[in-house]
Amino acid sequence: MSQKAEWTFGPLESWAEASHAVGAALKAAGIDLEILAPNLPVIAPDDEAKRLKKKAREENPEPEWRGDVILMLADKASLIAAATLMRDELGYNMLYDLTALDPSAESEFLLGVWGFLNMETGARVMLKAQIAKDDLNVDSIVAIHPAADWHEREAAEMFGLTYVGHPDPRNMLLPEDWAGYPLRKDYEYPAEYHGVSCE
Repeated sequence: MSQKAEWTFGPLESWAEASHAVGAALKAAGIDLEILAPNLPVIAPDDEAKRLKKKAREENPEPEWRGDVILMLADKASLIAAATLMRDELGYNMLYDLTALDPSAESEFLLGVWGFLNMETGARVMLKAQIAKDDLNVDSIVAIHPAADWHEREAAEMFGLTYVGHPDPRNMLLPEDWAGYPLRKDYEYPAEYHGVSCE
């Protein structure tokens, strides 16, 4: 670890080093993944927003982002093994984030997102995995990280995911008969709900 890295919640250099180390450890344990490094500088240069806005209009633009290194699991089925190894052997004993992303209405998959924090070093690591929209089942990690409980319930309601093995999958934000998943890119907001205007 370089001397300049400070173990506080914020130093991107130390997080990047930690992510590469975790990625190597998971690979050594037989978990297939890709290490995706950010390709934008930490400080945004002048006119970057204009350039990115113009690029977004291109067909299939290469993704660009700043911030965390991402460990992209090749198979969502390896999530439990990865999270367990990270907690028990690598010290990532706190789940600080769990959500999902919908790249586009046309995309055939969602992205599951899990963020882990090493409480001793302050390093954080982010896992992602593709979850096919025609198979929205993914393993619950509540048994490994109890803090996942409400996060998984929220992502289930907002994106339509089913966290297999979750101890209490009831809705907590939306009525049980709500149609659709509000954070999906293909979601169409209803004009009304049981006679109450939603506009």
